[in-house]
Amino acid sequence: MARLTGRKKANSAFGSRTDVGCVREHNEDSLVVMPPLYAVCDGMGGHAAGEVASEIAVDVIAKNAPKHADASALGQAVEEANLAIIKAAREGVGRAGMGCTATAAILEKDRLVIAQVGDSRAYLLHRGKLQQLTRDHSLVADLIEAGQITEAEARVHPQRSVITRALGSDPRTCPDLFEINVEAGDRLLLCSDGLSTMLEDNQIEKILVNAEDPQRCAAQLVNEAIGLGGYDNVTVIVVDVTGLAEQHRRKMTRRARATAIMLGVLLVGVLAVCAYGFNYLANNSAYLVEENGKVAIYQGVPGELFGFSAHKLVRATDVAVDDLQPGTANRLREEVIKVDSVDAAERLVKEYEAEIADRAKADADAAADAAAASSAAGEPDAGSDRDPAGASAPGAAR
Repeated sequence: MARLTGRKKANSAFGSRTDVGCVREHNEDSLVVMPPLYAVCDGMGGHAAGEVASEIAVDVIAKNAPKHADASALGQAVEEANLAIIKAAREGVGRAGMGCTATAAILEKDRLVIAQVGDSRAYLLHRGKLQQLTRDHSLVADLIEAGQITEAEARVHPQRSVITRALGSDPRTCPDLFEINVEAGDRLLLCSDGLSTMLEDNQIEKILVNAEDPQRCAAQLVNEAIGLGGYDNVTVIVVDVTGLAEQHRRKMTRRARATAIMLGVLLVGVLAVCAYGFNYLANNSAYLVEENGKVAIYQGVPGELFGFSAHKLVRATDVAVDDLQPGTANRLREEVIKVDSVDAAERLVKEYEAEIADRAKADADAAADAAAASSAAGEPDAGSDRDPAGASAPGAAR
């Protein structure tokens, strides 16, 4: 039994497959894929009773599982499945003694919780390394822990199918609970023993590492188990953990968008300030410069701002630079004389004109004085009592 809701949902991408295998007549495995819930149940009891038990289990688990990663609540859902199987057998649904394993998981962001009964396993591929998260409730698992057999011997042990805990056998059965932190890039595997008894962990790890798409990965795992004999039903669920990666990506996208908007607003503000400053300088500054030997008045500032001319010619005056004071004339020839406004420039030009006029008048007055002095030096002295024309002749009477 499979419940599929799509390849991607919430914070995971998943794939699943179940197969009857090469030996069994019925597929007694059931699975549920309802993100964030994933579960595998392996039925037992023969004559299709195992199939009934596993279907009851996944139905009850799906109905009662919590919406979030709560290990205790998930364990309670598995316990409800156990009681439902026992009740069904008493009421003649299936047969007495039917039961199943159950490995249920809820994956929410970077949190994984598992409730497990029996020998259906949960694995986690973390940074390329496979680790078994659950412990098998089986006879060979107990023998391995007791040091009586090795894992290699357990794979061919005649009692390797004997499980020590299952749903449907005891109303007091409780699942093992696991709470695990996972990371984006991890891969979760839930499987029935039809996979884990046919493939060794290193083979499973290799496929989980190399098969990028989770659905193809699930199919490849099942195909490999069937290719090695498929002695049991095989059920696989593969879930890729994105954890908080998607949430982080969205957060970064929002942050990048906000930053872009902020930078855009800042850029507009800078441009507005520059435009205002450009306009202010262009309208509230002026300077004088020498052009063609004359003093010219410009509004704005000399040169360019951001590639644009920041000045314009107001007028070329009739003031000759050569007529100015030597210091002022040299300054105008070599650079400019900056003032606060065009009016100030006009006032400065008037001062130059006045200075030139005053200097011209002074020069004219000086010239007139010099001419008058020169003229006076060439005339007879009006106060002299001697008249050359009337000079007394020698011997004249006194």
